[in-house]
Amino acid sequence: MLAPYVAALAILQLAACDSPQPAQSKADTQAPAETAVAGPERVVVAFGDSLYAGYGLNRGEGLADELQSQLRAGGINARVVKAGVSGDTSAAGRQRLAFTLDSLEAKPDLVLLGLGGNDMLRQLPPAETRANMTAMLDELKRRGIPVILTGMVAAPNLGPDYARDFNAIYPELAAEYGATLDPFILDGVIGVDGMMLPDGLHPSAEGVDAIANRLAPLVAEKLSDN
Repeated sequence: MLAPYVAALAILQLAACDSPQPAQSKADTQAPAETAVAGPERVVVAFGDSLYAGYGLNRGEGLADELQSQLRAGGINARVVKAGVSGDTSAAGRQRLAFTLDSLEAKPDLVLLGLGGNDMLRQLPPAETRANMTAMLDELKRRGIPVILTGMVAAPNLGPDYARDFNAIYPELAAEYGATLDPFILDGVIGVDGMMLPDGLHPSAEGVDAIANRLAPLVAEKLSDN
């Protein structure tokens, strides 16, 4: 399943700095919601890298868009703010997290946090990734914002020592901070025909749909708890 990552280590990151913006809901623009949307608006910030930014996809096909569409189709009055920046490392995310949160009109109800994949592709020390992820979780905890952590796993060609140290980051931090964990954001998508773009790194629109299908129940449950 992770074979495409071997070749991907030679691919440079493609950065496009996107400012946080509300997702364009398919439920709003393409089809009526399956269930009437009800309740106060719940704001979810999708904070991550190109997997959150919708790299290589058309407008309205990114993860924030699809997640918002699925939540609203389930009757949840959710607005998912796209705060993904292609090429971001965990260090870059750490630098912009507070600014992103401060730029919102009000404290969000939930943050999806997904960074570290570019750290792995650059073969940065896992200790650095852990320190940056810890700092972001500390900031979110300080602000009283619940978190869903979407994890990444190391490419197999990086060796068992790197994989051991890197792969432990997400489950251990999720347990420490009480965050909901989705262990591997590309699970069931990477290496599957039609689910990835030709670069082997980013999900296609169909892949994004599959990821959102897995994440939407986690988001709905987290919102119901808070």
